[in-house]
Amino acid sequence: MTIDLRSDTVTKPTAAMRAAMAAAEVGDDVFGDDPTVNALQSRIATMLGKEAALFVPTGTQSNLCALMAHCGRGDEYLVGQMAHTYRWEGGGAAVLGSIQPQPLPQQADGSIALAEIEAAIKPDDAHFARTRLLALENTWGGQILPQPYIEAATALARRKGLATHLDGARLFNAAVASGVPVAEIARPFDSVSVCFSKGLGAPVGSALVGSKEVIARAHRIRKMLGGGLRQAGVLAAAALHALDHHVDRLAEDHANARALAEGLAGLPGVTVAPPQTNILFVDLAPAKAAGVVDRLREAGVLCTGLYRLRFVTHLDVSAADIRRAITVLREHL
Repeated sequence: MTIDLRSDTVTKPTAAMRAAMAAAEVGDDVFGDDPTVNALQSRIATMLGKEAALFVPTGTQSNLCALMAHCGRGDEYLVGQMAHTYRWEGGGAAVLGSIQPQPLPQQADGSIALAEIEAAIKPDDAHFARTRLLALENTWGGQILPQPYIEAATALARRKGLATHLDGARLFNAAVASGVPVAEIARPFDSVSVCFSKGLGAPVGSALVGSKEVIARAHRIRKMLGGGLRQAGVLAAAALHALDHHVDRLAEDHANARALAEGLAGLPGVTVAPPQTNILFVDLAPAKAAGVVDRLREAGVLCTGLYRLRFVTHLDVSAADIRRAITVLREHL
């Protein structure tokens, strides 16, 4: 049997989640009539301590709705050089929102130095794009953005008149691993995106939360981007089930990632970065790297990467799977 450690997006809905989807009460969400979508939006807004929420098909669309809700044509957002909203979302802010990204170098924990943020804020001058937004990410490469840093960075942004957005695709992973409640992580931000289809195991969907004004703007943008859905309650029901049943169990994924790291420790030419949540990076000496992903696939373990391999634990990977994966990996690495 194949052990798929490529991403936590590969999970299949559980039987209980499928039952919840089948039983979902639905309506036309474009008219605001889907009771299950409305219940999910109310629930996630309350959980994150915000006024309102918007259910969207994807995390990419959620982030783009946020960027376009905060920034207009010719505006600029500050973002990490390796952040998802800059590097991995097709350039949507620039292409569709006419928003200029100002990428900044990230430190080892995913943070952007406060001095770099302050220095990048443009003066009010016609020569420059207007700096309007600071976008951060938590988790980043499986690492938890430290809460004291979040407080300091968002406070700096407020002093400089900037809005703040958090790409919290794996926000619940950060909360479970750190012990900091999701509402406390979200509190300093004007908007937060959270994904249901990664560690929480739903098949589809993310939510954007924020003030009523921000979400009203995002709602219009969602329609523009083609994200208005009809009887979306069948999808929202999966997300509600995930919030009820799959949050606390994220600790199991984190434990499995640590077990995998421990099982690979000490191999010559293999460097393992200790995981904080459910994502493990393994660096290989060049002599070991050639064809390794294909060899592992043939042996029944799926991962991504080349010199640096990425393994992601999730709902569909058990502790026994991890033990089998360690045996395969030690043989091939």
